[in-house]
Amino acid sequence: MSDSRLASQIAAVLRGERSAHLLSQQALADLAGVSQSAVARVERGDRLPSIPLVERLLAALDLQLAVGVEPLDSHLDARMAELTARPLADRIDDLGLDRMIDRLGDLPHLLAGSTAALLQGAPLPVEAVEIALRWRDSARFTAWLEAADGQRWNARWEEFGGLHLEPEEPGEHRWRTRYGEIRAQLCDELPESIEVRHGGRSYPVVPLLQVELTDPRAADLLRRHRQRQADDPAGDPPRAPRAAGARRAGSAG
Repeated sequence: MSDSRLASQIAAVLRGERSAHLLSQQALADLAGVSQSAVARVERGDRLPSIPLVERLLAALDLQLAVGVEPLDSHLDARMAELTARPLADRIDDLGLDRMIDRLGDLPHLLAGSTAALLQGAPLPVEAVEIALRWRDSARFTAWLEAADGQRWNARWEEFGGLHLEPEEPGEHRWRTRYGEIRAQLCDELPESIEVRHGGRSYPVVPLLQVELTDPRAADLLRRHRQRQADDPAGDPPRAPRAAGARRAGSAG
């Protein structure tokens, strides 16, 4: 399990339990003897918190940490099975794709990576709108980011808040804006594209074959999905994984 996935799981558990107890972040912080900002950082899920901090927060909710195991990357199979069953229109809406495209306006771009795969029917998890962008348009893109209250991903601190928005500056091409997260692949010229239509709207996308050739993560997930289809043509749902979580203090192990 990656640090980012574990951090997201811990964040979701803590938010849910705090809400169930009708507590504000400040109230939970007071009970646990920590700062409100510490609670907020854990609930954002941007960075993996320390185990002592998690245990302290859960103890304030009369909970204790429980650890489980699951087959390696089984969550990916479960996630892709879930996405396969969801209507594409719902996934596009969840991503906020149309709003992001509308806000980009006439900035030349193509939809790329997992976003392009999504629009071509691939059941890949999509965490952000991914675009291909020409280097010569980077100044326009930077101006757009500034107008959209953009914050760049800071890999060192594992959170958004980098000072330099410009793609030319070192760092991942990943930003959070008021319209959602956007990631960019910078290139000299935009690659060949195809048009796909959904819900009466046309989207210019990088073809799926090209996505597989240029995006290792998307290629790995697509291979995994196809292998699972070959191994399980009946489409039986994968076994539910046992995930780390919280349970009532004093409950049976």
